[in-house]
Amino acid sequence: MFWTRLASGIILVVIALLTMSLGGVPLAVTLLFISLVAYRELTKALQCATDDKKLNVLEIIGLLGVIGYYVSLYFVNDAVILLMCIVAVFMAEMFVYVITFPRFQALQVAAAVFAFLYAPVMLSFVYLTRSCPQGIYMVWMILISSWGCDTCAYVVGKLIGKKRIFPVLSPRKSLEGCIGGVVGAAFIGGLYGYFFVEKAFPDQTVMWIIAFICAVGAVMSMVGDLAASAIKRNHSIKDYGKLIPGHGGIMDRFDSMIVTAPMIYFLTILMIRF
Repeated sequence: MFWTRLASGIILVVIALLTMSLGGVPLAVTLLFISLVAYRELTKALQCATDDKKLNVLEIIGLLGVIGYYVSLYFVNDAVILLMCIVAVFMAEMFVYVITFPRFQALQVAAAVFAFLYAPVMLSFVYLTRSCPQGIYMVWMILISSWGCDTCAYVVGKLIGKKRIFPVLSPRKSLEGCIGGVVGAAFIGGLYGYFFVEKAFPDQTVMWIIAFICAVGAVMSMVGDLAASAIKRNHSIKDYGKLIPGHGGIMDRFDSMIVTAPMIYFLTILMIRF
């Protein structure tokens, strides 16, 4: 199990390095695929899906919305158009709810919209960050804040973790591990800022800013991880899927990145402007 998980993790890191470095079509297509799978995993977990193998009309609208959203993201990348896509998905789901009543419950419609916002829209901020000025440097803070924090938290928790702060939601998470994750992400971010990002901002000292952004992102990554775990516990499931050997589904591996990406994007925009 350990070696399977390690091999899968290495492959994921390689894919992340390649797509984030290249940006453009490779990154957009990769995020689209991840978003489609994550959307389906969420609709099943939230019991919007009425069949594990067949899609219902709510899910079909959501999946078409994901495709339309990412097509707009790549070809137009305009905030108004993207907002229109989000509202269109919501209105389409409501339309189906009304004309097919009482086929679907209100909670199923809410789950379909929530799944669309939670994974596809939030993940799109990876692409938006990469598209920023100097985005080729900024986008790596998402990985540092999510996967870097996760690794540091795991190591510190294993070594000195004692105080369990989420005994029901995540029994193995410790206060020491959480602190270690945030500090570790900030430290890695600071090193990354010093050796790489300052080349993009020669007239500024951004090391401490990058460290701060990664620390905030790390906190959000843990929120994302715990939120995804809470959904699983609410619905008594172990994993969201089986796509990634040793890890589970897309949501099991990308849960922290989903929440971290928007935070890094907004903090990056503030850093660039001010």
